[in-house]
Amino acid sequence: MNNYEQNLDKNDANFVPLTPLTFLERAKDIYPNYEALVYENRSYTWSDVYRRCTKFASALEKIGIGLGDTVSVMAMNTPEIFEAHYSVPMTGAILNTINVRLDAKTVQYILEHSEAKVFIVDRQFHSVISKVMEQLKNKPIIIDIQDDFADQSLLKKIGEHEYEDFLNTGDDNYIWKRPKDEWQAISLNYTSGTTGNPKGVVYHHRGSYLMSTGSAVAWNMPNRLSFLTIVPMFHCNGWGYPWTIPMLNGKTVCLRNIDVKKIFELIIKHKVTHFGGAPIVLNMITGASEKDRKKLEHKVYVLTAGAPPPSIIFKKMEALGFEVMHVYGLTETYGHVSQCAWNDEWNSLDEDKKNEIKARQGVRYPNTEDIKVMNPENMEPVPQDGKTMGEIMIRGNVVMKGYFKDKAATDKAMNGGWFHSGDLAVAHPDGYIKIQDRSKDIIISGGENISSIEIENTLSKHPAVSIAAVVAKPDEKWGEVPAAFIEKVKDKDVTDKELMDFCRETLAGFKIPKYIEFCELPKTSTGKIQKFELRKKF
Repeated sequence: MNNYEQNLDKNDANFVPLTPLTFLERAKDIYPNYEALVYENRSYTWSDVYRRCTKFASALEKIGIGLGDTVSVMAMNTPEIFEAHYSVPMTGAILNTINVRLDAKTVQYILEHSEAKVFIVDRQFHSVISKVMEQLKNKPIIIDIQDDFADQSLLKKIGEHEYEDFLNTGDDNYIWKRPKDEWQAISLNYTSGTTGNPKGVVYHHRGSYLMSTGSAVAWNMPNRLSFLTIVPMFHCNGWGYPWTIPMLNGKTVCLRNIDVKKIFELIIKHKVTHFGGAPIVLNMITGASEKDRKKLEHKVYVLTAGAPPPSIIFKKMEALGFEVMHVYGLTETYGHVSQCAWNDEWNSLDEDKKNEIKARQGVRYPNTEDIKVMNPENMEPVPQDGKTMGEIMIRGNVVMKGYFKDKAATDKAMNGGWFHSGDLAVAHPDGYIKIQDRSKDIIISGGENISSIEIENTLSKHPAVSIAAVVAKPDEKWGEVPAAFIEKVKDKDVTDKELMDFCRETLAGFKIPKYIEFCELPKTSTGKIQKFELRKKF
């Protein structure tokens, strides 16, 4: 033992477990009267939010909720789900936010698998939840969210408690529980489960704290920003922003439904400076009609993630006054862990080249220890030549604890001391990563690997194409060939032959789609194209 390890032990004065819950306490102490949380005709200061969260935590504890219990929430982006990010872990319990578009069978599975003791749910989902409760053996205590801005025709009572009434059973002077260990679980997020039951991803307090601080640094987020909640707070805990924004004394503006006209209105009204959204949301914004669009009076900073965006989207957003940064991550990494950090030397490049660079997934966040493109067979990094494909692997404090009650899946995902993303990518000479495909989405035609994303990017540059999705179509001769599904721009027309000819201008012959169908693409609630639904057609 060296001298630096003698009589220099951890103690209560020099080591406190990290938790993002302290950000809210700090905001309340320093900025008690600043506007913190806004939704329609409701507005709360930091002292209001803190009081509401601690009272709700107290109310939960009074009905027996404590360390290691699961509290599930199924809600739109309203103050209640924001508050749950504090009130639930303040008791030592784990927050489980559920995707609002899931079917009854999947919701039932999540409630059973997570062993949820309390279920906070928006009354808009009455029809789904009533089916769940018919089948559920161990029924949780249900707390209803009554929202006057929801579809009133759907608002039927679900549970025995109403959110505001339940909150008011709590004590004003409640002392919340700090984690004794920063490795303690804070939240449980279920993956989309496109191939079987979803897996439960467990986050810890340390990771959520580091995600919050890392996000602020990587995005150059200033104090007193105005943040619009377009990313659902059920998705990777809203990419961690319910914890990040209080740290910066920012204002969170809640958006219940994705409505382009409303997005522009809220940006103007609340001087929104930042928001995140999947490429599908950006596509909706750039495709908005003149009557729904408003001229921006200030720059708005946007993060996009969830699916590799076509490079043309950056050009369209910039023309409207938005500055978009591309980030990358997974549910298993608390959200985004890499960013396309901009280098000034690229400013002199032509517009197409700049937009091509912006479409890369980039380099690691300051809160991410390592991201590499590696050969999964020998676990060695692939050459940084922009050509050799490998799997993105991640290591750091913002990798999940593991999959809940699934040791085999956890061990497989963490094999070799790296988290295996399942995303295939290349590394450029400057170290910037560019996704080529999901491992399950790569098309192998006549022995050649074809990136569906490369074809989608090409198709998206056609002025009549709104969104493109490419999957493998079985073929007797080649094994597989590319098949494209296209959502067209409103009032613009194009034929499949015209699109094939358009692709032929820049793509090798074997990469040109051999089948094209025009349709509305199936999407998840976070804007990802459900390619497994498209594959079913074949």
